[in-house]
Amino acid sequence: MKTLLAAILLAAPGIGSAQDTPASTRAKQDALWSRMEDSVRHIVQEADAVVGVAILDLTDQRSFFLHADEIYPTASTIKIAVLAELYRQHEGSPGAPGAKLSDLYTVDAKDIVGGSDIMAGLTPGVSRVTNRDLATMMVAVSDNSATNVLIDRVGLERVNAGLARLGLKDTRLRRHMMDVRAAREGRENTATPHELVTLLSALYHGQVLGKVMTADYFKMLSTNKNSYIPRLLPPDLTIANKPGDLDAVRNDAGIVFVPGRPFAIAVMTTFGRDERASEQNIARIARAAWSYFDRVGKSSPLGRIVR
Repeated sequence: MKTLLAAILLAAPGIGSAQDTPASTRAKQDALWSRMEDSVRHIVQEADAVVGVAILDLTDQRSFFLHADEIYPTASTIKIAVLAELYRQHEGSPGAPGAKLSDLYTVDAKDIVGGSDIMAGLTPGVSRVTNRDLATMMVAVSDNSATNVLIDRVGLERVNAGLARLGLKDTRLRRHMMDVRAAREGRENTATPHELVTLLSALYHGQVLGKVMTADYFKMLSTNKNSYIPRLLPPDLTIANKPGDLDAVRNDAGIVFVPGRPFAIAVMTTFGRDERASEQNIARIARAAWSYFDRVGKSSPLGRIVR
């Protein structure tokens, strides 16, 4: 956690941030940024699915949005918001109503739904876990039963109220996981790539949680998992993200903690025929973005890498 706390609190602005970058240096960075945009556009243009992309520099707020205000089904990526509300309630003043990470839950057979590899293996009426345990299951293996228990504990309405306080209008939790009937009735969990990076940026900049809980939140979100953003990135890079998948839908959103130049990214795909291709396209887009932030973050104003 100390390592991640340092990454969040001490992520120094990349050499030559917007406010103090000489024009000639800025022009070089602009050329790299334009190259990144061109790469992403090419990937999206060639994609089988409908793709939305949002990339946000957490140092100077430069952004790239492509179909980023369109509304997409979130699948499990909505769990970023559920986790944020759990942490917000835990951080509330002593005695205040709300869920705490240490609250205990006894496994109940009626809570088990599909896509619950861990919860389904626990013993109903006997196994006891904390909300932190449930959150770990929700993030690390996307356990749907653990998620539904947390939704009930923090409150669906309170999740949405937290999103509304940040000015987010299209990112909404409307149903439990695996509630097919609700989905058929049009009650779908939704977001836009733009709003997802806005949420992640607010969390990163301490607009939702205090410093210690912010670090703990991103530590939880960086739990190793099978996801798409990290697929083509260096294995030692800290990435706090949450993928999501449904039939024809593949998403991933998170923060890539590039030393000196962290960035938020959300890629959402829908109407995809080739879901493996959608997963690979998310990875390719993340790689194109990382290429820019990695070079700017570790380079001198003239582009030399000083080790």
